[in-house]
Amino acid sequence: MAIKIYIDQGHNPRSPNTGAEGNGLREQDITYEVGTILAQLLRQNGNFEVRLSRPTPTTQLGTSNASSLRVRVDDANSWGADYFVSIHTNASSQSSANGTEVLVYRQPSTSAELAEDILENVTEITGLQSRGVKSRPGLYVLRKTTMPAVLVELGFITNPSDAIRMRDNPNLFAQGIYRGLLEYLNL
Repeated sequence: MAIKIYIDQGHNPRSPNTGAEGNGLREQDITYEVGTILAQLLRQNGNFEVRLSRPTPTTQLGTSNASSLRVRVDDANSWGADYFVSIHTNASSQSSANGTEVLVYRQPSTSAELAEDILENVTEITGLQSRGVKSRPGLYVLRKTTMPAVLVELGFITNPSDAIRMRDNPNLFAQGIYRGLLEYLNL
């Protein structure tokens, strides 16, 4: 039986719930692209069934921040996803802040084990520094999903070096998440 992976491409193409901006880039565009590439990799494998929160670049979810998050979680829960992977970019008022981190509801947990494998593979393939796995019990998509869930902060859109890497090599980030899933699932 196929392993069902729900890929949540963070944020919306337009208000409400648009993402961070920096270095001429928009978070919602990066997350859409990385999620789409990740879905292609998973579908080519044959072990996976995939659903995207934003199947098209113009897909708009919800009419407020809260409903946008609820639509994503409800879709994953009702579909019966085995794993939930939310893709985001980080932002900081300090342009020197950089690196990749993965957020989970709590540690230790199944989600945290998956997060470790994803983080290790993303940082290895992209060359970005690891900021670790962090618990964020307040995040709706981690709190309300009924399956193991991770939120991957690919890099800092506000850091020129991270931003260029996300813009020019979205495939590397998708490949890192993909390899992390394979490693975690022993595939």
